[in-house]
Amino acid sequence: MAGLRDVKALAAGSGYTCGCRIGWLAARAIVFFLNRRRSVPAMAGRRPAAFIMSAFNEERVLTVHHWTDRLFSFTTTRDQSLRFSNGHFTMIGLKQPNGKPLLRAYSIASANYEEHLEFLSIKVPDGPLTSQLQHIQPGDKIIVGRKPTGTLLIDYLLPGKRLYLLGTGTGLAPWMSIIRDPETYEKFQEVILVHGVRQVNELAYYEYITVDLPRHEFLGEMVSKQLRYYPTVTREPFKNRGRITTLIETGKLEADLGLPKLNPAEDRVMICGSPEMLRDLKRMMEERQFVEGNTSTPGDFVIERAFAES
Repeated sequence: MAGLRDVKALAAGSGYTCGCRIGWLAARAIVFFLNRRRSVPAMAGRRPAAFIMSAFNEERVLTVHHWTDRLFSFTTTRDQSLRFSNGHFTMIGLKQPNGKPLLRAYSIASANYEEHLEFLSIKVPDGPLTSQLQHIQPGDKIIVGRKPTGTLLIDYLLPGKRLYLLGTGTGLAPWMSIIRDPETYEKFQEVILVHGVRQVNELAYYEYITVDLPRHEFLGEMVSKQLRYYPTVTREPFKNRGRITTLIETGKLEADLGLPKLNPAEDRVMICGSPEMLRDLKRMMEERQFVEGNTSTPGDFVIERAFAES
């Protein structure tokens, strides 16, 4: 039976960011399928590709938006049977000429009540999946896992006054679903969305967050009163400058927002980004006496453990 050691071997050397490619998760999925195939004799005569595909729905691409030459988003149809919580991720991919799927895990950017699915992705010229995925067009087919999962859910946080959503790059994706969830605003008095990028044009959904969402027919009033958006850029002039870790370390983030320093008595934090960013912010949270939550025990902050593997 394939196990954890096999997962680590398969994932060795993989590069990924929260919301985009997750080599460790892809490896874990492969091992899962291998174990299933070995443990079910009745499946012995069935084609492996067909067996793997039974865990996915085939969806049709509806729209594609290229934010930059390194960043794009797309929407797809949504099978009526698919259920997920806001903040979850799922495996998606493309069928290959040999009939087998090429898979990576992506955070779902759309809210769980919407009839379509939305994903945010980077473009990696030599990336096994993204080198193909970046060329998709409306009408193309894509496969989507039937069992979304993850720990970036507000249910895994203790009650609090403020919710901080800290994300870099495509780590914005899970926050896009969470800020469109009415329950988020019912549980927290303030929601602070902090998105860090290198260049201004990488601030995906900027206009949607600042203009369209506050005018939303049902969410607009809650968003206008409770959502605080803090985009920050590291390599170009912008109203907010600096890495999220530095902004928190120096206290500039809270000062700019007119808020007290992060404290576990009132604040809850969700984190999504590169493995290095996750590691640094986890350390900073624990130094401030924040306790990490998980699927069994709610805490003061959560990260996606799969994204933190290296």
